[in-house]
Amino acid sequence: MGGDSLLGRELRELLAEAKPSPRVELITGASEQLASDDEEEDLAMVPLTAESLKGASVAFLAGTPASSRRALKIAPKNTVLIDLTSALEEQPSARLRAPAVETGAETNRDAIQVVAHPAAIAIAMFLTRVAECAPVRRSVIHVFEPASERGQKGLDELQQQNVAVLSFQKLKTDVFDTQLAFAMLARYGEEADEPLEGVENRVAKHLASLLASRASIPMPSLRLIQAPVFHGHSFSAWVEFAENPGVEALQSALHGEGIDVHRDEPPSNVGVAGQSGLSVGAVSADVNQPRACWFWMASDNFRLAAANAVAVMKEFV
Repeated sequence: MGGDSLLGRELRELLAEAKPSPRVELITGASEQLASDDEEEDLAMVPLTAESLKGASVAFLAGTPASSRRALKIAPKNTVLIDLTSALEEQPSARLRAPAVETGAETNRDAIQVVAHPAAIAIAMFLTRVAECAPVRRSVIHVFEPASERGQKGLDELQQQNVAVLSFQKLKTDVFDTQLAFAMLARYGEEADEPLEGVENRVAKHLASLLASRASIPMPSLRLIQAPVFHGHSFSAWVEFAENPGVEALQSALHGEGIDVHRDEPPSNVGVAGQSGLSVGAVSADVNQPRACWFWMASDNFRLAAANAVAVMKEFV
């Protein structure tokens, strides 16, 4: 569902690479349409009905929250629902999923598989890896949110604002209810589609759930900041250890499956486009706190979410 959305496009690409490649049907769920692109094929979409879901082993919910709730009502009982909209996370049978950081997860076809927010997945991957190097006492992480997390309409509004500011035209503010172009935002306007603090709370809640089985890792202090960028999360992380293991040891511990360490040029949200994992760089000691280090990280928000959703799918098909 939502096969015509930005997130749906990432899912389509990953499913096309799967071996064996599953048969995929694209269902519209009143999701936003992709921006016109000469390279984008004409998508054959079917409406969301009980018939369109009949026979599906798995249904990816990547449209709107409303379409996810409708899918819950009409989906066959034997169809596994993988929700990437977080619309169904309050359902009694919902289970938060992030295979990139899970250990020994049980497969339950009756549960709604809710994929965690990609920022929460990235932070959990990072903290889990550094904690294997040295005990963590506390951490502070700033998350820089891209406009694409608000969907195609968020991208369109940022693009229009960039042009309008440079040409002294009136700004479109339907999504953010304030100027995002050339600005950093701690909060949206009062009439924004979704308050930024609500997204911040969701990231914190998902991260707390992902770290719940790792009692030795304290929950970090989080701040979500809306950045004037189109795609990709960026993170600034400060971590204090019981005893600082040193930059070299931390870089060696971080490098591995799912995490790429940049020892020279730091990663950027642009450079990680199309990558499923997390990139870390600019690791340096805090000159004012000998037990702490700074880290800079970046991840492709849609690719990370889609990769975890496909990993969940593979448990059931």
